[in-house]
Amino acid sequence: MANASRQAAWEFWGTELKRRREDAGLTQEALGRLVFVSGGYIGQFEQAIRKPQLDVAGRIDEVLQTDGFFERMWRKLIDDQRYADYFAAAAELEPLATKICEFEPMIVPGLLQTPSYAQSLLLAGNPLATDEYIDDKVRGRLDRAVILKDSSRPVYWAVLHEAALRVPVGSQGVMAEQLEHIARLARERKILLQVLPFAAGAHPMIGKSLRLMEFEDAPPTAYTEGLYSGNLLDDPAVVKRVQQDYDLLRAAALSPEASRALIESAAEDYRRCASST
Repeated sequence: MANASRQAAWEFWGTELKRRREDAGLTQEALGRLVFVSGGYIGQFEQAIRKPQLDVAGRIDEVLQTDGFFERMWRKLIDDQRYADYFAAAAELEPLATKICEFEPMIVPGLLQTPSYAQSLLLAGNPLATDEYIDDKVRGRLDRAVILKDSSRPVYWAVLHEAALRVPVGSQGVMAEQLEHIARLARERKILLQVLPFAAGAHPMIGKSLRLMEFEDAPPTAYTEGLYSGNLLDDPAVVKRVQQDYDLLRAAALSPEASRALIESAAEDYRRCASST
């Protein structure tokens, strides 16, 4: 579905929500209380500023007695098979973000991945997949990365654990190319990048990945991911706690300059190994 038509469909979703809410005699605040979100979020859903999560769409159907209308339409709109179902809602928010902060404990984040690295990572998790499936998933990641090239790109700040540099994904050449890519983005001041070294030891996000997103006209969100599952958090108290954990990560990480030097050194090691084989 093209972006313009998808947005128009979300606007229809919001218009229908407003109409059926008003038919039920509920304010935005009243409906929000019944489906466990704020009234402001209901307003953002109605204006197609923010997309609801699937469970919220289901609760709206229950409260407004709409016979599954909003859940069915949600599933139709979040149908881009380039993204896993649990990640689709977070992917929809990326182009709207003014700031994105990420932490990854083992791999390079999707927005920073090269085609070869993404392909190697996807093949590792889908060894029997068709070339078409893998290529489609890779294109999805590259399409997302376009936001970092735009003049109005969000502030992007990533903290990578040193393990993401040391655990090879694909060949030595693939790793060299990947690390050279993120070092170049940092040198060109398109991203802020830090490395959390092995020497830092235990930290608040140990074993977990995290993405924080801020928006111009909407509250911030936090996205965490587990095994075939994702959780988009928007409770202000929870997001504030997660932001504090991320601040602790940044404080424990190497400086951007030292981080880039470490990445460039690791890339050179991989390149040397690739040349000798």
